[in-house]
Amino acid sequence: MKIAIGCDPNAEEFKRALIPFVESLGHETVDFGSDDVIYANTAIRVGEAVAGHLCDRGILICGTGIGVCIAANKVKGVSAALVNDVYQAQRAQLSNCANVITMGAQVIGIELAKCLVKEYLSVTFDPNSRSAAKVARINEYEEKNVHVG
Repeated sequence: MKIAIGCDPNAEEFKRALIPFVESLGHETVDFGSDDVIYANTAIRVGEAVAGHLCDRGILICGTGIGVCIAANKVKGVSAALVNDVYQAQRAQLSNCANVITMGAQVIGIELAKCLVKEYLSVTFDPNSRSAAKVARINEYEEKNVHVG
């Protein structure tokens, strides 16, 4: 898979440690940088690359993972999930078909982050699973309600 990865300046070291790890798992990475202090800009660019099918999935990192998660979820076609444990990383894909995960460099350590990324990238959403109707409803709402108010 081709994985888009980006972060804010606070998480640059974290991202630099994750890129070779992701590549060691057999994936290609596209680095969307870490220089922009407006983390939303990086999150949006990663989200657009994933939603536009230039990359298969995305990984975003900021201090808590919350800001990049919110920003990425504003991109139509992106389902970003904040993950803090291995079960969440697995279920982000299996139960929610999340095409982006986010993490907090000031919340989790790099070794846990590697475990989360490995788990997330090792599973694939099953469109025939019991979660399919739930994901379909979310996508249906997004299609019909791009703008509220």
